Amino acid sequence: MTQAIRIHSYGGPDVLKWETVEVGDPASGQVRVRHTAVGLNFIDVYERTGLYAGALPSGLGREAAGVIEAIGPDVDDLKVGDRVAYTLSVAGSYSERRLAPADRLVKVPDFIDDRTAAAIMLKGLTARALLRRTYRVQPGDAILVHAAAGGVGLLMVQWAKRLGARVIAIVGSDSKAKLVKEHGADLVLLDTVDWVAAVRDYTNKQGVAVVYDSVGQATFMRSLDCLKPLGTLVTYGNASGPVAPFAPLELAKRGSLFVTRPILYHYISTRPELTEAAADLFDMVGKGAVRVHIGQTYALRDAAQAHRDLEARRTSGATILLP
Repeated sequence: MTQAIRIHSYGGPDVLKWETVEVGDPASGQVRVRHTAVGLNFIDVYERTGLYAGALPSGLGREAAGVIEAIGPDVDDLKVGDRVAYTLSVAGSYSERRLAPADRLVKVPDFIDDRTAAAIMLKGLTARALLRRTYRVQPGDAILVHAAAGGVGLLMVQWAKRLGARVIAIVGSDSKAKLVKEHGADLVLLDTVDWVAAVRDYTNKQGVAVVYDSVGQATFMRSLDCLKPLGTLVTYGNASGPVAPFAPLELAKRGSLFVTRPILYHYISTRPELTEAAADLFDMVGKGAVRVHIGQTYALRDAAQAHRDLEARRTSGATILLP
């Protein structure tokens, strides 16, 4: 048995319940992980509200770090006591323990602590996929990052600078602007200003090569207006709600633009893809090219308050839940 956050209906943070659940022994190809740190992400809100609906009752959470405490048959490359981390397409990391497929876990190197590991498996691998595969950022590219003080955004700002990009960042407050500037952004804009005009001015009216937009509905059309001809809009989140249907002709009018809606798990669907991506991420963190900012922590049983603060935009960087 273990304690976990569960939902039995969709709704606000109050639907999160702290419950006792059965875990059991790992089956073939599985391990049982005792969590030491759990990551909070906006996808958890989408699943709590039913924007991403599934079978109920359900757990929440997609990333965590911990220690293996039991191994099932046919698991050869992991052992009891190994420090591991993961991001899974099946929710359930808001728990003290869980069963997980062994081939979806990666060993955590000694130079990365558990809280950092829990903060970067979903967010860091997402940042890598967006910058290196969805649109491959090149030296000299001007790029625009929305929600740049958030868990993914702050990692992207630093990684993009490492790649030689000129980074324009949009944030929601002066304190977040200061944080993002300290992490390397070239131009930081508040979301209350006319940021389309500011982006156009900064790029000598040319526009940016790519916009990374996790906000969704409230920013989508204006993000298109920031792109140069043949530019790419990467819409990867719905913080303000899902993007409304739009006419493809809008892309032609603005210069034959591209729009894509990526999902991380399509980029790490095979074991080699996952291990290569994780090794690259750990290397970037280990050599200090990307600094992981954990802005706040909560007890796991207080996940409802963490959700309230996330939705009210009171958080910055990564948020960690502690079992």
